Formats: sequence, structure tokens, C-alpha cells
Amino acid sequence: MMAQYLVLKERAGDSMLFYRMGDFFELFFDDAKHAAQILDIALTSRGEHDGQPIPMCGVPVHAAENYLARLIKAGCRVAIAEQIETPEEAKKRGGSKALVARDIVRFVTAGTLTEEALLEPRRANILAAVCDVRGTIGIAACDISTGRMELEECAPDRMGAALARLGASELVAPDGWDEAPDRTIARPRTHFASDEGDARLKTIHGVATLDGFGQFSRAMLAAAGGLIAYLDHVGCGKLPLLLPPVERAGDARLTMDEATRGSLEILEAQQGGRKGSLIAAVDRCVTGAGARMLADDLSSPLTDADAIQARLAAVQWLHEDPLLRADLRAVLRALPDVGRALGRIVAGRGSPRDLGQVRDGLAEARRIHDHLQGRRDLPPLLDRLLPALGGHGALVDLFTQALVPSPPTERSQGGFVAEGYDAALDELRHASGNSRRAIAALEAKYRDDTGITALKIRHNGVLGYFIEVPAKHADALMAPDSGFTHRQTMAGAVRFNSLVLHEEATRIAEAGGRALALEEAHFEQLIARAIADRHAIAATAEALARIDVTAGLAERAAEGAWSRPDIVEERSLVIEGGRHPVVEDALASAGERFVANDCTLAPTDRLWLIGGPNMGGKSTFLRQNALIVLLAQAGSYVPARRATIGLVDRLFSRVGASDNLARGRSTFMVEMVETAAILAQATERSFVILDEVGRGTSTYDGLALAWAVVEAVHETTRCRCLFATHYHELARLAESCDALSLHHVRAREWKGDLVLLHELAEGPADRSYGLAVARLAGVPAPVIARAKTVLDRLEKGRAETGGLAAGLGELPLFAAAAQAEAEQRDTLRERLDGLDIDALSPREALDLLYDLKREAGATEI
Repeated sequence: MMAQYLVLKERAGDSMLFYRMGDFFELFFDDAKHAAQILDIALTSRGEHDGQPIPMCGVPVHAAENYLARLIKAGCRVAIAEQIETPEEAKKRGGSKALVARDIVRFVTAGTLTEEALLEPRRANILAAVCDVRGTIGIAACDISTGRMELEECAPDRMGAALARLGASELVAPDGWDEAPDRTIARPRTHFASDEGDARLKTIHGVATLDGFGQFSRAMLAAAGGLIAYLDHVGCGKLPLLLPPVERAGDARLTMDEATRGSLEILEAQQGGRKGSLIAAVDRCVTGAGARMLADDLSSPLTDADAIQARLAAVQWLHEDPLLRADLRAVLRALPDVGRALGRIVAGRGSPRDLGQVRDGLAEARRIHDHLQGRRDLPPLLDRLLPALGGHGALVDLFTQALVPSPPTERSQGGFVAEGYDAALDELRHASGNSRRAIAALEAKYRDDTGITALKIRHNGVLGYFIEVPAKHADALMAPDSGFTHRQTMAGAVRFNSLVLHEEATRIAEAGGRALALEEAHFEQLIARAIADRHAIAATAEALARIDVTAGLAERAAEGAWSRPDIVEERSLVIEGGRHPVVEDALASAGERFVANDCTLAPTDRLWLIGGPNMGGKSTFLRQNALIVLLAQAGSYVPARRATIGLVDRLFSRVGASDNLARGRSTFMVEMVETAAILAQATERSFVILDEVGRGTSTYDGLALAWAVVEAVHETTRCRCLFATHYHELARLAESCDALSLHHVRAREWKGDLVLLHELAEGPADRSYGLAVARLAGVPAPVIARAKTVLDRLEKGRAETGGLAAGLGELPLFAAAAQAEAEQRDTLRERLDGLDIDALSPREALDLLYDLKREAGATEI
């Protein structure tokens, strides 16, 4: 057995090997040690290998999914080795001691999951492949749980942004590629061949050319080849559901790099998790498929005005009809996840329950079709979805007739084919039922014949049916002419068999076995029918998801009094009464009101320099305007009284930073890297928010950098930009930058306390209020007092000399120098105080003046 295990483990490579032994998956050697630690299960040993005990642990087959989920979450990959023949078949092949053959039937990895227990219902699970073909990056991405597949290409400098949008659970790339992204799985470079990718796609979809799906470049096809080869590997030759590839043009989507996505907290808050993210504040979808589609919309907003307007028109239509919206959402809420059920069916992991979900989902889709059909002024987007919602009548009728109302998840025990669908199956079930009634009658007869009222006919998986009596009554059945045959003696009972019981048990087994075989045949037929209609079923699932997204956005707009944005081609941004959706929700839950603010950027006023105190709302204001742009171009209403959005091609956010120790980068280095990316990639159609550039270094360095960045944004990039800063000196740029205007967040001090108004006003900030904010934060009063003394001294020095250095004498670092200066000044003062000026002749006065000057110069500090 260990020889067989070691062969399979070599094939498994760096994956843990789940080795099937009866009702358990066993792990051995280092796999067992690692798994026992992650899963918190007992580590034992069995036998020896090279003279050492073999570490071993195992998990029950029926609970394997739960353990797999924990291993995948811990970053592991698992190879599943199943028994591919029965013990009886093994005996026929090699005799009574023949080992049951096993083989790896599947690799379980983060990007290739289909099981419900291993997937998050409201989050897509993306597997991506990336490669470089003659300086062009090709990317292929798919979610095998639903079959959706996308191909795109981009320039090398935009690869990071494209991969950040996907947020892939697993990424594969050619081995030996120096520019491969971090944490990729290296696969043979030969798999990433464009001609192979082209051929595999044609074969999978049964077409002679891919032109009907899109115009795919060599880089796209090479990435597709690598992706399909990897799926072939992990599926051990069986491919999952793959729908026709969709070409995703890079310029059709708003570009955001990884730093911007993290800063704006689109799908995940910075501290981790969904709570506090944009999608948590926006998502009102009632299906998992809708939530996944909304996440994709927010991750990759559109840049095509017509496509955005089509989405907005559909949202507006449902926003203005709350009764219809409520009816649709009620139907949608009861929908199963049709797309993922279909994915499991095509991947060969489907169950009767998955067939039932397809049936129920298609039936509900018809109801939604009837709700929408015939409505006047139906928006074009919803009108285009109508055909996909119907056309499944024959399939729904078949599955309704064939399946029980609530099919089980396991098919091995049968019971999922409806009564009346197959007369032969009904007859077998009837025969099996009659036999069981015959068993009960036989038990009653034996009790009467023997007079043993405690006699019972029982059944287990080892002995089958048997007669059991208490040990004290066993002698009566031991007699040769009793008609009973002794089988087993227990501690308190004795078990027997009889010829009649054996005949009835045989009839039951035969009928039950034939019934299970017949149900299995029906199951395979239904699976084949679903697979044959997979493209139409997948189109219905996608249409249902889009309707859910549209209705959910309309619901969210009604909840928050959001407005439909105007989308224009001009490079402008006009937002009246804008609000931050996440912060507004947080304040509302605490019973507080969010203070709305306006933002008006135009070609002649496209750069706002914003000052004011910390905690005054600068960062919130910056982010809320970026999020309003993002929501608008995703096709959503926005949290504002009115909004006119000039289309944005790229969105950049540099708000806050932290150390990236894994890459050896300090906070300031991270800040500069992100700023450099913005200055290199932003265009005139971009929207940029920058917060406190230069704060991570010395005052003069930071001010110089901030000054230069503002000038570069104004003169070179010429994009729309909100720039928040504490450097008051930057206000002087308004004199030389004609498209720059000054603004600040308002604050007031009242009786020694700082009152933050969170309102934006025109003009520069009068001061920074840093000490007042420190007081609010709980800094001890003596520290605040000392800081005020130092600040007064520094400001006095700046006022007198134009620089900060004149005020540094009060600081400990310069205390010795300051004391020496003071002592020298005291000596000169004493000599001057002792002079009788009227008694000095002109010559003596002149000589004395030279002496004092030499003395002051000799001890000059």
C-alpha cells in the first residue's frame, strides 16, 4: 500500500495527498504533520518506512469538504486519490490479496473550487493566467464555478492594475518568466502557446473559428492556452464548465491600480473583511449571483457613455416603480444559484439537488419574464435580457416530472426520481416495499411459532438481514429441526438465519439494487440534458444576476435619496451635496448626520488645494468624490443631490500609507512609489486624489516635494485633482497656477476646544489646529503646553528671520549652543552697562567700539 501511496505522492508534487482508505482520507509523512497542525486533529503513526514510524492522520470522507475548506484557506493545495475499483473487482484482477487500485482524480486549489461549502456565495472565485508575448501582456481569467471566461491584453506597465481588478484566488504564469507577478504558480512555458490556446478553445466550443466570440490577440490566446492546460491538470483530464470567452478591451473600463483599490476600500476594508467597504454600503442584491456581478461592476466601471446610460436607465425605471421592484425582488430572493449549480453539473460534481436548482431557477426566470414582458417603456437593457429568461419550458417540464420537489444532495441512496416518471422504477420500489412488509409479517410469524416475544428481525451492512433473540432463548432455535441456522453469538443476544428470510432478503436486495441502478441511469440522462443546454442556462443565470443588480441599485438609491448622475464627455466634475456612502452609513447607525459638500472641477478650475485640521474631513471629502465617480461609471445612482460626471479613464488615490515590510519599503517609500505611478500614468481625462504628499520626510524636503508634485499635476498631467495638505506655503502656488484654487475644511475653537465643522469653504486655511487636535486625541496637558511654547518660539523665529532655525534655541538639542550665546551676550551687556559715555573722548569711544566688535566676532556662534 505504501508503495502505491508513494507513487501517487510523487505525482501530487507539492500538493497534500488525500489518500482514500475506506471511509477516510488518510495523510502520511509531512502531509500528515502539516495537516494535523492546521486542522487540529490527532497525529498518529502506523507501520514503518526506512526504519521510522510513519506519521499519519485522517479525515472522514463524509466531512471532507469542511477540512478541505480549512486547508485551502491556509494556502494549501490538495490532491484527491480515490479508489477507482471495488474490492470485488480487485480480487478478480489479482486474487484475494490484490490491492484496490487508486488514482488521483482531482487537485483541489484555491482557484478551482466548485463546491458550495468551499465558496463564498457573494464573491466570485477567479483563476487567472498571465504571460508575455513579445512585449504584450495576455491575461485569461475564469470563474469555473459559473464558467465565465474573459480574455484581455495590456501593456506591461498596466499589468498590475489589470490583475488587481481581477483579485484572482490563484494565478498561473510561465516558468522562468522574470517579470511574473508575486505568488504565481509556475507552469511549463510550452503550455502558453497561442496556437495551442486557439485550438483548445475551438475544440471546447465546437467551432471552426473564434471570430464569432471576438477578435483575440496572440497574447490573449497564449494566456488562454496556459489557463486551459492548468484546468486540464487539476481536473485530471476533465475540464469544468467554460463558456465562450469574452473579449475585455482595456480602454473600455476605468483603470485603477492596486493602491487605489486598497485606498478606496471597494470590495474589502483596509483592516480586512467586507464590513466598512464600498460594496457593503451599496449591495442590496438578494442573490449571490447578483452580488458577484455587482462586485465586478464596482471593480471595473465602464468608460463607454452609452453603456453607462443603459445601466442607469434600467436603474431609474425600477427606481420609479417601487411596486414592480418589490415583486421582482421577492421572486429573485427565492432563486437558487443556477450558475454555480450548472458549474458543478458540467464539472462532473453535480447532485440531484443541483438538477433541482436548475429546474427551480429556470421556472422562476419564466415568472420574471412574465413580470417584464409587455411593460411599456421597458429600458433597452432589460428588453435585451427578456429572451434569455424564457425558452426553457421543455427542460423545466422534464425536470419537474423526473425529480422529487426537494432532491437530496447524495444520489447513492436514490430517492430523487419522482414517482410516476418511470413505471419500471415504481414497480421495483413497490416490490421492495412489499418485501419489507413481508419481513415484518415474517417476524410476527416467528414470534408466534417460537413463543419468543423478544424475537426481532434486524439488518446491518455486514450481515444483511438476521434474526436476533436474547441469549436465554437461543437454545430453542439451536435444534437442528428448528429451521434456523446459527450465525453469531453476542454478549447478550444470539443471531440466526432462515431459508425464508434469506429468500426475502435476496428479493429486497435485488429490487433495491435494480432501483438504484435505474435511478442512476435517469440521473445521467438528466445531467446530459442539462449539459446540452448549458449555454442557454448560463445566459439565463447571467440575465437574472443583472436584473438583481439593477433592482438592488434602485433599492439602494431609494433608501439613501441618491440621484441619477449625468454622464458627459467634457473634462468636468460637478457634485452638489456629495456624501461618502460608507461614512454616512456609519454615522447614521450612531444617530449622527453626515455633512454634505460640493465639488466643482472644470478645465479652468481643475486642481483644488485643500487645507485644514486633521479629522476635519479632508480625506473623507477626497474619497467620497472618487467613490461618486466610480459608482456613476459603474451604472449606479450616487450619494449626492446632483452630479455631472465627465468620463474618467483612470482613477488614482493616494490617501494614507503604511510600511510594506515584505518589500522592504518604509511608509515614505510607499508614498513616493504611489505618487510616482500617478505622475507617470495619469492623463488629462484622469481623476486623482492626493492627501498629504511629502509628510513622511523632513519639513523642507516634504514641502519641496509637495510643491513640485502640485506643479507637475497642474502643468504636465493637467488632470482633475483634489490635493489635501498641511503645508500653508503651497497656497502661494495659486499666484502662478491659473487652474488651481484654494479651499479648506472649516474648524473653530470654542472655549479652548476645537469644533470640527466638516464643511468645505473657499480660501486657504488660517492655521493647522494641530495642537487642538492633539488635545482632542488625549495628549497630556503638560505635553500640549510645552508644544505650544516651542511652536510660539519657532513662529517668532520665522517672523524675525524668515526661517525656523532662529527658534530652535529653546529645544534641548540646541540648549548648549543657546546657553553659550546667552552668556556671551551677558558679558557684553555688563561692559556696556559700566560705561560712562559722556566721559569718553571721540578717540576712546572709537577704540572701544572696535574692541566690542572683535569680542562679539571671536565668540560668534
